[in-house]
Amino acid sequence: MKICIVGGVAGGAGVAARLRRHDENNTIIMFEKGEHISYANCGLPYYIGDVITDEEELYLQTPEGFYDRFNVDVRVLNEIVSVDTQNKQLLVRNVVNGQQYRETYDVLVLSPGAKPMVFPLPGIDLPHIFTLRNVRDTLTIKSFIKKNRVKRAVVIGGGYIGLEMAENLHKLNIQTSIVEAASHVVNTLDDDMASILHNHIREKGVSLYLNSKAVAFNEHHVVLHTGQQLPTDLVLLSIGVAPETGFLADSGIALGSRKEILTDAQGKTNIADVYALGDAAAVKHIVSGASTIIPLASPANKQARIIADVIAGKNVAYMGSQGTAIAQVFDKVVAVTGENERSLQMQNRPYLTSVSVNNHHASYYPGAERLIIKCYFTPNEGVLLGAQIVGSQGVDKRIDSLAIAIRYGMKVTDLQDFELAYAPPFGSAKDPVNMAGYVAQNVLTGKTRQILPIQLMHSQAVKLDVRDHDEVQEGTMADSVHISLPQLRKRMHELDKNLTYIIYCAVGLRGYLAEQILRLNGYDVYNAAGGYYFYQEYLNSYTNK
Repeated sequence: MKICIVGGVAGGAGVAARLRRHDENNTIIMFEKGEHISYANCGLPYYIGDVITDEEELYLQTPEGFYDRFNVDVRVLNEIVSVDTQNKQLLVRNVVNGQQYRETYDVLVLSPGAKPMVFPLPGIDLPHIFTLRNVRDTLTIKSFIKKNRVKRAVVIGGGYIGLEMAENLHKLNIQTSIVEAASHVVNTLDDDMASILHNHIREKGVSLYLNSKAVAFNEHHVVLHTGQQLPTDLVLLSIGVAPETGFLADSGIALGSRKEILTDAQGKTNIADVYALGDAAAVKHIVSGASTIIPLASPANKQARIIADVIAGKNVAYMGSQGTAIAQVFDKVVAVTGENERSLQMQNRPYLTSVSVNNHHASYYPGAERLIIKCYFTPNEGVLLGAQIVGSQGVDKRIDSLAIAIRYGMKVTDLQDFELAYAPPFGSAKDPVNMAGYVAQNVLTGKTRQILPIQLMHSQAVKLDVRDHDEVQEGTMADSVHISLPQLRKRMHELDKNLTYIIYCAVGLRGYLAEQILRLNGYDVYNAAGGYYFYQEYLNSYTNK
């Protein structure tokens, strides 16, 4: 067979390599309109920030090396103009000289990726405005910064790449601002979890403009919808990506509402012998079952293996994706997997929420850092639907545990049984994942009623602070009643049983103990999820936005 592959980065290169491992006789041609293949696109912001200092480290494979290893005809700087699925032909344009030619295929694999979204705003074509997609973009931005001695930068968009770029620009001692149209950064996070990042970003000296839109650009400013002008020497657009599928307009290949390529579980499109994968293809979300776009490297690599196996005659299928992602934001780490609050509400899907705050390793061992874990689960069975974590250390291994639980349809009560590696420098005898399971079970069974920060802010219930006296001196919620936990049994008669109380401590544990004492004595009580710590993070972000 002659197998043509469109796109030479993660997905396309992965298909080509595995196809060759299946069969030495097939002709495999890989087209890439850029000049590089199989590069470390997730590492591009870190090269700009001088975390990665050697450009060669960005290249996982060269066209020559790929040919030598896999006997694949790699054609860089060759762009697919159109696809004729009836005659199984590609119209190809040489990017360098503009000449066009036709290439036939027996099997076609589409992995064109996604391109940064750019809106036609006034000044959008100015030379100091950039997007970041490939190595060429990276080298251009890095050269511009050095040549023009950039001192101020504005990043439009607070997604993962926008935050990574803001951090790396800041590392270059560039005064950086982030402009985000939504109420919070990282659209897969909830408002309250994102608030921790908001405060941390501002503490690092990066300006954060939430609920703000850029409406125009001039030589020295970004103009916001409010009329405010942000001075800048460089602008990076990071407002999202769109499937790069314009060349399929007249191909007959079915596209979705966002012009993504529609596929089945084997990567097959509606046209025989045409497959698709990666950032331009729709996949099934394993929790919701919906067809969606999840532009992440890990799913693309898994799809590549599946499609190559299917082409080779194996009966395998891609089970779907859940959007597991992680990012470092200065000294914080944020990670998500599965569904979030907004997506569950859009589906009108019933769910319960739990929040737990624990140290990432034994508290008595030096360097313990807080992890806050938020879980979503079904109200009756407690099946885990999604999770989010914000912390400083140990986030990666915890989100991986939760991702596995979601992947295999486990319940939050199963988290209690996970036997995870423990030694004081690495974890606790009750790991934060176990603790998340304990708290979720208490929510599921009604043993605790947690109230989230946004609900607490608008509640008329009496707030009861059960922390110690010295903690209260450092700050407390307005109009709180203070009775420390050790005194609660002796002084509960001071509380009115006709009122509702929201109990809080530092992070939730003492609040939970107080909740049990009062409930068993006939009081109507809630526990503030994440305690004073979580509430204060949300309040600070809310009042500063």
